[in-house]
Amino acid sequence: MYASIGDATYYYEIHGEGEPVVLLHGFTGSTSTWQQYIKSESTRFKIIVIDLPGHGHTKMKTPRTMEQCCKDVNQLLQEMRINSFHLVGYSMGGRTALSFAMLYPEKLRTLILESASPGLYTTEERKVRMEKDEKIARKIETDGILSFVDFWENLPLFETQKELPKEIQVQIREERLAQVEEGLAMSLRYMGTGRQPSWWGDLHQLDMPILLIVGEKDEKFIRINKKMQKLFVSCKLKICGDAGHAIHVEKPEMFDKLVTEFISVN
Repeated sequence: MYASIGDATYYYEIHGEGEPVVLLHGFTGSTSTWQQYIKSESTRFKIIVIDLPGHGHTKMKTPRTMEQCCKDVNQLLQEMRINSFHLVGYSMGGRTALSFAMLYPEKLRTLILESASPGLYTTEERKVRMEKDEKIARKIETDGILSFVDFWENLPLFETQKELPKEIQVQIREERLAQVEEGLAMSLRYMGTGRQPSWWGDLHQLDMPILLIVGEKDEKFIRINKKMQKLFVSCKLKICGDAGHAIHVEKPEMFDKLVTEFISVN
């Protein structure tokens, strides 16, 4: 389904009935990344998945910053008359979910972040990251999607995905190849880690139940999430065995169980 918000047309899907669970995908992803969770849990929850700015079928004339994206998502859910829900985000979608929690905390029953971060600590770190993301954005625009995907899927961050069954690897690659150059470049420039607000100093303000999920082979994000856990009021951290950055893809049954059990007790 599609919804017009300002000069944007957001693509979203609704599956099942029950307590609302909203899931936000990562960079180069789309609603299709959540197929397994939908298949597993749509008999239990009302699952809403959304293509974020620059991704999938969502289109817009004006780029969206992280804050503007969260405002759009809030309006989209209001139009669905969903005023209280569980929010799940992976990687870029995790940064978006955390930003949404900061801006609209009263809307969330729980917050579940998979391989996410609150951004970067210092202005200098953010400046360096924005310069790095700008180079990648230009690479995407110059070399095209195919060249970029070849580069992206060979990053150390996704090394563990090479151990997945071939059909799963093909699905992930097709999802990435389905993106458009303009959209991914826009996402990096306006919703990248360097461009978004740093939430490190504000994490203590969130008092809803929070679950952090990371893979045991994702050492960088284990370090980040251990620091995050100490700053939240009510937070559990789960390190998933034999998994890398994308637990919902690499260990879907484990991910589904963790998310569903956390929602069920909160």
